[in-house]
Amino acid sequence: MTLEEVMSKLEAMGTEQTKKTFFRHGAKEPCFGVKIGDLKTLVKQVRKDQALALALYDSGNHDAMYLAGLSVNPKQMGKEQLQTWARQAYWHMLAEYTVAGVAAESPFALDLAREWLDSDQELIAACGWSTYANYISITPDEQLDIAEIRGLLKRVRETIHEERNRVRYTMNGFVIVAGTSIAALQEEAREVAEQIGKVHVDVGETACKVPLATAYIRKVEALGKTGIKKKTCIY
Repeated sequence: MTLEEVMSKLEAMGTEQTKKTFFRHGAKEPCFGVKIGDLKTLVKQVRKDQALALALYDSGNHDAMYLAGLSVNPKQMGKEQLQTWARQAYWHMLAEYTVAGVAAESPFALDLAREWLDSDQELIAACGWSTYANYISITPDEQLDIAEIRGLLKRVRETIHEERNRVRYTMNGFVIVAGTSIAALQEEAREVAEQIGKVHVDVGETACKVPLATAYIRKVEALGKTGIKKKTCIY
């Protein structure tokens, strides 16, 4: 498929209702309003062509950018290309899901996560926390820097309520992932979750809610799924 053919398909698949929903969350033009489930029907066709996936992201169209994240091969992504993607991610859905997921499965996951979470730009910092959390969720414990993750949990405990809006959201998510994906840190993460309590994030005129980390960690523990890793964090 060519870029023009994919864009034409995306335009045909979009709806005004979905577009309005995305706009309430932070999307902007250009955007067709294609549901994520519908985007996934095109992944097999786009995945065969890395150049096409990159061109979709470069288009600046929200639906095309999200499809690119679902289709691109993370192992073939260059570090500077991922830096560019992070800069171009203009709202949290792209920064915290599309870019973070691809970066987490790339060869540069830790380097970028460490750099981004210290950024003075809110969305890039949020992307950094999400990238690290995604990396934890798919990486065997023996390959993780447990001491560094402990340090980041301490940082969350001490700074989360003074952080920027979307950074608070992804910090909270980091605690959840640490407590559910790393059995050895479950208790520590739960203690941090209890200390930070409810995290307040302005989600605008949407029905989105911030998960309570303590409840989430306990729920996963009750299901006997603590420490189970995901096969992928791109979805």
